[in-house]
Amino acid sequence: MANNSLTGKEFDPSILPTEFVKLYGGESSSVSLFASPARINIIGEHIDYNGGKVFPAAINKYLYLAMRKRADSKIIYNDLRFPGTFEFDINDNFSYKKENDYANYLNGILSILARRGKKLDCGFEVLMCSNVPAGGGISSSSALECGFAYAVSELYGFNLSRIDIAKIGQQSEHEFMNVQCGIMDQFIIATAKENTAEVLDCATLEYEHVPLVLGDYRFVVMNTNKKRKLSDSKYNERRSECDKGLEILNKNGANLKNLCEMSVEKFEELKKYITDPIILKRVRHVVTENDRVNKAVSALKAGNLLELGKLLNASHESLKNDYEVSGIELDTLAETAQAQDGCIGARMTGAGFGGCAIALVHKDKVDDFIEAVQKIYTDKIGYSAGFFSCSSGNGVARLEV
Repeated sequence: MANNSLTGKEFDPSILPTEFVKLYGGESSSVSLFASPARINIIGEHIDYNGGKVFPAAINKYLYLAMRKRADSKIIYNDLRFPGTFEFDINDNFSYKKENDYANYLNGILSILARRGKKLDCGFEVLMCSNVPAGGGISSSSALECGFAYAVSELYGFNLSRIDIAKIGQQSEHEFMNVQCGIMDQFIIATAKENTAEVLDCATLEYEHVPLVLGDYRFVVMNTNKKRKLSDSKYNERRSECDKGLEILNKNGANLKNLCEMSVEKFEELKKYITDPIILKRVRHVVTENDRVNKAVSALKAGNLLELGKLLNASHESLKNDYEVSGIELDTLAETAQAQDGCIGARMTGAGFGGCAIALVHKDKVDDFIEAVQKIYTDKIGYSAGFFSCSSGNGVARLEV
């Protein structure tokens, strides 16, 4: 998947149509250009698949995709920064193959669209490039899925709604990539609006855009630079543990559709029935994290950034100790960040086991913050982390060529 150093030069999307014509020929006016953002999740980790509320925001890091229909039935994928071409046909019976690398994500979308009766009447060619760090925990795969689904819908007149695009992306992960992810990543990437975060009820898909007013503070994304793939992590194991917890609670009168229906108070009343200490910890994280999301939304609406920061810190502690998805790299980043002057809160974000953490830092302290955290991280881990401050971004969109 397309990658870029967090500290390196940003890719300029305006050159993509020109590069497309160099590769495929024709005129740049025949090329359509699309952008799909990365995201951070401010708070609400590992609860989307437990029917909880999450609080993500799209950020101004994008995957860019140039695309054009062909006269034949051939499909061609290329990435500007990665050598190698993937070729298929619209009549292929797509299946996951490891050697197809990032093309699996694209073929997965086509497979789901076909099952929904959305048939392509001709082939197409694609050229991509990205400012989204791959495997970094800010959802590079979902940016790819949703950006591609939106582009196909626009080019072939499928008129998919943004919520449909999110659902198709999730369905592709489940059925094609065999990753039982929640819907948060795809949903925020498809529906985001600049200058807002989005509180999403993953059980009902009801959502609300909340003004993201940070005043003198900025989110800083901190990449462990540890390679991680979601499908290789213990993601599915954690999901199974949550299912076991739900089953135990329901056998003892909880009557829950999902864990996040349970209040903290009800959990305290019923937790005695969960005798497995591991399952107990997993359920405690889910219930308390959902409570923290509600409190974080209220804090942001009230402009209480100090309270938001405290909730970020509490979230990381729960993810470290109760859900056990952080690791030494993420713990070093988050805990070092929390100790820095000008930082009011930090936590891991994403699936964990590597990837990224986020910190809420005063704008005048960002440079000193990065320097201090980098030094401690490098000394302890043995290699450097990546850092960038970010602002909010829009969801998937068509750009003017």
